[in-house]
Amino acid sequence: MAYSVLLASSAERQLKAFAEATQKRIVKRLKTLQHNPRPQGVKKLSGEDDLYRIREGTYQIIYTIHNKELIVLVVKIADRKEVCR
Repeated sequence: MAYSVLLASSAERQLKAFAEATQKRIVKRLKTLQHNPRPQGVKKLSGEDDLYRIREGTYQIIYTIHNKELIVLVVKIADRKEVCR
């Protein structure tokens, strides 16, 4: 089963703020979540119920998985330094 990858409006704005080459790398990484929402290297965020993160270079992609609806919802895309704050 393929999941639908959706971006929250805030994540979409964050993605558009990056350079075009960075956008392409992140979008390519997001497309891999369609077939495997928990790829190798995924981390479940401690203290949060259903938030996961994956890295693409120095950027982190924070998302939640809705298994019943087959949806991956991306809530934040930011540089690693900004996510840790």
